[in-house]
Order: sequence, then structure tokens, then C-alpha cells
Amino acid sequence: MPNTTRRRLLASSAATAAALATPAWMRSAHAAETIKVGALYSQTGGLSIVEKMLANGVLMAVAEINAAGGVMGRQVEVVVEDGASDPKIFNEKASKLVVRDRISTVFGCHTSASRKAVLPVFERRNAMLFYQTHYEGFECSKNVVYSGAVANQQLGNYIPWMVNKLGKKKIFIVGSNYVYPREMAKVSKKLIEQAGAQWVGDEYLELGHSEWASMVRKIKESGADAVLSNVVGDSIIAFYREYKNQGMSQAAVPICATVTGEIEIAAMGAEYAAGSYTSVPYFMSIDTPANKSFVERYRKFVNDPKAVTYHSLEAAYFQVFLWKQAVEAGKSATADAIRAHIGGQSYDAPGGKVLIDPESLHAWVTPRIGQWQADGQSKVVDAAPKPVRPLPYFAYGETDTNLMCTTKGAVNVKS
Repeated sequence: MPNTTRRRLLASSAATAAALATPAWMRSAHAAETIKVGALYSQTGGLSIVEKMLANGVLMAVAEINAAGGVMGRQVEVVVEDGASDPKIFNEKASKLVVRDRISTVFGCHTSASRKAVLPVFERRNAMLFYQTHYEGFECSKNVVYSGAVANQQLGNYIPWMVNKLGKKKIFIVGSNYVYPREMAKVSKKLIEQAGAQWVGDEYLELGHSEWASMVRKIKESGADAVLSNVVGDSIIAFYREYKNQGMSQAAVPICATVTGEIEIAAMGAEYAAGSYTSVPYFMSIDTPANKSFVERYRKFVNDPKAVTYHSLEAAYFQVFLWKQAVEAGKSATADAIRAHIGGQSYDAPGGKVLIDPESLHAWVTPRIGQWQADGQSKVVDAAPKPVRPLPYFAYGETDTNLMCTTKGAVNVKS
């Protein structure tokens, strides 16, 4: 009788039953015949509404890969663990997956806090983490493939565009109080000054903060003509609603965000965000056959005809295919083989071509700026002509000709 403890997915909740229900290929596959990978996301706690979607992206990709014959002729088995929105639990579950389950590749984490909590496990045990969320940079690990955007891919085009295209000269920076918003603000200040504008505020509120009246008043009193928002989570909804409730106009003083996406727009109501902007590589509205097919397949996978897709979900999905290509190129699913072959792998993702940089193991992606419309979707108003190289140490002067994240690790980094 096969060992059933080695063939498991997280029990589905009512909201994600269709996506997380154990498919037939998982129920019948013998462990010896499968390639096991981990999916480590919050299924409970405050971050679960977002992270369940990321797990869905991974599961959907694996289902499609298995339906097409698997990897090297073997089916892929996903072991899903719950990080419970707690970095300490993420660390514990990462250890379980890598040490007890002997899994060499895990797709997972969403916040920088959870990623940093698990990083020692992957580096000490020589396993690979595929991390899909855009982040602040300042990290260079041979045990992580970073498939989300870094600061130069979100801000490098965004702030000059705000100044030169929108004519904004006084920018108020606001964010949630943790590492990502604060580090993004450091990069933003340099870019604002280089563009000939000025920042007139740099303020933070705790994660999950719901009282934004005083902050919006500060923005009004500052004389800002634009707001650069690095606010995350549920606070986005409270912020945008209070902004409109106090009579702030997106036409006159637009919120230009780095995080706000389709999930938050749907939750707050499109009328609160219409006219504002976001800079990310992927929008659900990208008008290509590949993306339309992706949206349709995702809705079918989660059994929700109104489900939205967004930037980190797309990256969670496409990174599984990059992993597959690396495994097949090296004819092995070990961490060493994946590391040796993941650099240079490219894939035609729903949002366009992506490429894993051979030096930094970060993704080349296409920067885009979208303006939110009354229907809750974005209109892409600016896009790079091709994927842009990731520069995780952009704030420290990293350039295409002065790389600081290489196969040798972080080099020549001066704070």
C-alpha cells in the first residue's frame, strides 16, 4: 500500500475548494514516481487572502505540467504547507519541507519578512526557494530564484514618468512600516531628486492600520501634487477610501502606487482608485491572446468566473515553468542542478517574455504603468519596449556595467 503521508495537498477551504482539492494525479501517484516540490504560503491569518492565490498559481502550473506529461516523464507532487502569516512558522515549515520531506525546491513566501525568515534554512541545507513577489532588493542568494520585480524595474521608469509626463514636482511618500516600503522610499528619494523634483513627506503607518484621516490631512497640508504609495495589505483599502472621502482628487493629486493591484481594487470598489496609477510588470488587462487564455484558465481552475489575476500571481505561475525547464536542462531536480541551469532560462509568460539573469538569479521583466479605470481594470499607459535587467542593488549604484549581485554573491556594495 503506498505511503499516503507523502501525497498531500492542504485541505481546501470553502473559498478555494476547487483550486486546492486533491486532483486525480495526486491521489494515484506513487512517491517514488514523482518529483516533490513544496508550496509554502499562508493559508490562514491576515495574509491568507493573497497567499492562497499564490498557492493557486503554483498548483495550476503544476496541474498543467502534469497534464502535458510532467517533468522528465514524471509527475510533480506538491506538498503544501501553511506559513500562517507568521515568519516564525514560515521558518518551521521550511525546515519541515527541506529537512524532513527532503524537498529540494520550494515555491513560496510573500513578504520580505517571511522570505528572510526561511532564507537560512535554504542556504544551510542547500535547497532552492522560488520567490515570486516584487521586493526591495538588497539580497543576493545562490539559493533563491527571484521572479518578481526589484526597485529599478518598478521605480526606474516610474518616477521620471511621474515628473516628466504628469508634470509632478512635489511628491509625498507614504508606506506601511516595514522593510519593503522603507527601502523603496530610499530609492525613490534619489530618483525624485535626480528628476529635478522634491519629496515633501515620508511617512509610515503600521501594517493593517485602518485609520488614515490624519495621514490624508498631512498629504493635503504638504502641498504635494502626487503621492508615491508603498502601502500594503488591507491598509491600501482604508487609505484610498479615506483619500476620496476627504475630497482628494486622483486627477489633481494622483496616488502612484507600487503595490496596489487588482485584488485591492476589487475589495475597495473601483470608484476609490479610478484615475490612480500602479507600476508593476503585469496587469490583468494586458490585451494578448496568451494573457486572455491565462485569465480564462485561472478562473476555471478556481471555479470562479469573476476571479482576478494580478502581478504576483502571474509570477507564481510562470516560475514553475522556469523550474521545469531548469530540471530538464540538467536532467535532475537537485538544487545544484537547478542552480546550474536556471540562469538564462526564459519563458513566454502571460505578461510577456521573462528571463532569469545568469548572474543574480533575478528575473528580467517588462516594467509597466497602469492607470486604474472605473471598471476596476487598468489601462497600460506606459511600458518598456523589452524586458529590463534586474538590479537588486540599484540604490547602491548598481548598473548594467557595474553589477553587484553576481554568481560570486554580492560584490562591491557600499552603503
